[in-house]
Amino acid sequence: MGFGEALSRRQLLRLGLISGAAVAAPGLLAGCQRDRDQVLAVVEGQFPQAWSQQLPAGWQPRWLGDPEAVARSTAALWSLSDGWASALPRQQIQPIGVAAELQQLAPWAGPVSRLFAPEGSPALAFPWAFSPWVLVLRNRPDLAQRRAEGWQLLLDPSLKGQLVLPSSPRVAMALLGDGLEPLMALRRQALAYDERHGLNLLLSGEAQALVTPLQRVIPLLRRDQRLQVVLPASGAPLSWQLLVRPAAGATGLVTGSGAPLPAAWIQKLWDRSLLESLLLKGWVPPLPRAVLEPVLRGFPKPVAQLLLPSDGVLERCWSLPPLAPGARLALQTLWDAAAP
Repeated sequence: MGFGEALSRRQLLRLGLISGAAVAAPGLLAGCQRDRDQVLAVVEGQFPQAWSQQLPAGWQPRWLGDPEAVARSTAALWSLSDGWASALPRQQIQPIGVAAELQQLAPWAGPVSRLFAPEGSPALAFPWAFSPWVLVLRNRPDLAQRRAEGWQLLLDPSLKGQLVLPSSPRVAMALLGDGLEPLMALRRQALAYDERHGLNLLLSGEAQALVTPLQRVIPLLRRDQRLQVVLPASGAPLSWQLLVRPAAGATGLVTGSGAPLPAAWIQKLWDRSLLESLLLKGWVPPLPRAVLEPVLRGFPKPVAQLLLPSDGVLERCWSLPPLAPGARLALQTLWDAAAP
């Protein structure tokens, strides 16, 4: 899967939206217009049910198969990863409109809320969860004890052909830097590039190590003692989950809404009972440490330290803004050159 993926996905979105508008009957569009205002579109398995169950009266979640289906839906609110949200044409979304709630988030969530636009630009998204990419090991306490080596553990000779890397070349390249030699060494280690199904490979014993967002593995840690998680002290790429608001009439399809968002529902993120439920599933809202720490005191210490790393580790983590076409091409060229 190459660096052109974001561009091709964007093209597919546009084509899908245009073709959907072309074939939809006026009656169908009118029906969408009637019910779209109070629908939250999410990807199956990528949104906490505990939060969706607290949507206010009249609102309902719509569970869809993939992010493309979410971004083609006529819902009033979409939940998407930062990669998908950042790839959307700006005319397709509108400001998120929850300024008071955004101000209560940790300051480092600000650039993500602007979809990485310059400071002073309108907030286009509400970042409701973040997750660092981590190294998950199965029955390898020897490597876990060497966690101080950080991402260099990926190159351990014992992991050759036993490592599942991210499906995104950009994330994989971010782990060891973009030099050709370390990238060639990393690619020689790979069994597969598939964090989505990588846990199956890890748990079945086909792989010994996996690079995946922390959220995916947190629910397993209490019941599977074979797993060890390494979050390098040098930091890690971050993945984000965002709420975005489609613009009314974007690309000619009846979509979006001028109706206000359910701000009281968003504010439930600060409720201790819901926050604890989300954290147990690995969903970490980017709230100030003073809000998260009291809830995490009831968690096992190693898990709490993963969910809320020290300020120093968090400061060394980084998000991945959209790439300009030239930069994307350069990284794709480097990735291809490093193929085994």
